[in-house]
Amino acid sequence: MPPDSSSQPPTSRSPWAWIPTLYFAQGIPYVVVMTLSVVLYKNLGVSNTDIALYTSWLYLPWVIKPLWSPLVDMFRTKRFWIVTLQFAIGLAFALVALTLPGPKFFQLSLAVFWLMAFSSATHDIAADGFYLLALPTGQQAAFVGVRSTFYRLATLSAQGGLVYLAGTLQEKTGNVAHAWSLVFGLLAAVFIAVAAYHWFALPKPAADRATVQGGAFVREFFAVFVDFFRKPGIGATLAFLLLYRFAESQALKLVSPFLLDARDVGGLGLTTQSVGIVYGTVGIVALTLGGILGGVIIAQRGLKRMLWPMIFAMNTPNVAFLLLALFPPTSLWLVSAALAVEQFGYGFGFAAYLVYMMLVAEGPHKTAHYAICTGFMALGMMLPGMAAGWIQDQIGYVNFFWWVLACTIPSFASAALVVGKIPESFGKKNA
Repeated sequence: MPPDSSSQPPTSRSPWAWIPTLYFAQGIPYVVVMTLSVVLYKNLGVSNTDIALYTSWLYLPWVIKPLWSPLVDMFRTKRFWIVTLQFAIGLAFALVALTLPGPKFFQLSLAVFWLMAFSSATHDIAADGFYLLALPTGQQAAFVGVRSTFYRLATLSAQGGLVYLAGTLQEKTGNVAHAWSLVFGLLAAVFIAVAAYHWFALPKPAADRATVQGGAFVREFFAVFVDFFRKPGIGATLAFLLLYRFAESQALKLVSPFLLDARDVGGLGLTTQSVGIVYGTVGIVALTLGGILGGVIIAQRGLKRMLWPMIFAMNTPNVAFLLLALFPPTSLWLVSAALAVEQFGYGFGFAAYLVYMMLVAEGPHKTAHYAICTGFMALGMMLPGMAAGWIQDQIGYVNFFWWVLACTIPSFASAALVVGKIPESFGKKNA
């Protein structure tokens, strides 16, 4: 563990020297835990039931991170937390690489992924807090796009580039476990290097210091949660947060297994490299473009007016999965096009969800209440995803995607509960 740097003299750093690398580093472990692990275990022959159940549990740290987020303020500096956790994540990548060739790879690697997930969730808290402390307000707004861009580049690199690399190494070595060990060894080296770089490159803002809290902190800590659950219409709000992605949370957990499974069991039989291209690259680009367009349209027309079109845009393209299962194409272009449509619709519709969380968080505890919303967002992905693999194993891919379409009904019902309570102008740029 590196020593605390709070005693070192402050230095001036250009935001360009650390924001791109910080948010690239923030995105990598999340994508590895949530998406790359699914491809890894599928390549290693784990059943869809076990993949969906156990990897869905990995959402838990992001569900409950609001419970320990005050500790990041209370103890040490956020700079210290960032660098320490990046070293810890690098070590976790190395441990995954070491566990994969062994006979108990599933249990041991899952345990390491758990540690990685808690480290990543805590790193998110520290990085976002550090961003607010290290930049004046004007620069905070100016670099929001830079943050998002490099986070998405991390997603592309992990879900696209690393999956493709793993597939290539499998072909060259003839050993799936060894190929993935090499990938995680590379990740370990990169993260150790990034942590060392940030030890020197991150600025040392005077406001970044441990806070001294007493009984007032304890009262305030619990008051934040009490105020959140006393918000008007909190029942409808929680239903919306948990159910808006009820269908998508199940479909997303089975996308990679569906693409990789052989055609005789209902999958598309793609290679690992092809999955890296069509899902990890084309899909992520479409997702990003959909999210950008969604944000632009909400800024023009407002959330209330756009909620229904956007929830239709998110759920209707799930038909693409059903069509792929019913009529498996041989053309990689057709698979890419179908996934691009689905991911674009998902990104477009998800923008409404993010803006709604901003509405819920309005008030004196905006930051903490937004963190609570993100916890429910993660819970809404975790719980349905846990059962998705078992459902698919029982009924096959075609019936599973019919089931996904049926699961859009709770999403529409939850939207109906909240749309009338959204202010007309909320979300508009000039409101």
